[in-house]
Amino acid sequence: MPRFVALLRGVNVGKANRIPMAELRHVLAGLGYTDVATLLNSGNAVFHADKGAPAVHAADIAAAISGKLKLEVPVIVKSAKELAAIVSESPIKAEPTAHSRFLVAFAQDARALAGLAAIEPLVVPSERFVLGKHAAYLLCATGILESRAWNALVGRAGRSATTRNWATVLKLQALAA
Repeated sequence: MPRFVALLRGVNVGKANRIPMAELRHVLAGLGYTDVATLLNSGNAVFHADKGAPAVHAADIAAAISGKLKLEVPVIVKSAKELAAIVSESPIKAEPTAHSRFLVAFAQDARALAGLAAIEPLVVPSERFVLGKHAAYLLCATGILESRAWNALVGRAGRSATTRNWATVLKLQALAA
């Protein structure tokens, strides 16, 4: 049975869009997904599904969250195989001490991913930004809070994507394996 990773954008950051992970697991189980597990408190879930494409799962999860929890939350779903490709194709090799400053931007489709190219002009010499085949990668060498590229990625320019730091991506990959 295929394994998938759901990534919710903007969940449990500040006071808006609060979703307890137990409720998220309940919503996913209600959709018929099995072996549902969440990681951290920021809208990461891994699950099995008998069938269906990632984009279909993303739409179903977003609709269920809207209907049951009354929240409009963008959802991106990747298969475990897609996540493995995102990890293995990373053009940036960050030291473990930099994993919190190394971000992966996930988009549901190629068009949304291509739209992240608008962030490139904001990258300063101490940073690296690479638009890959399946994800975008941003290393903020001096920290994410000081990065204009990161602010754009989590703001309007990146509204069709969601980001996770490298440590979280590796944990999700292990959970999905």
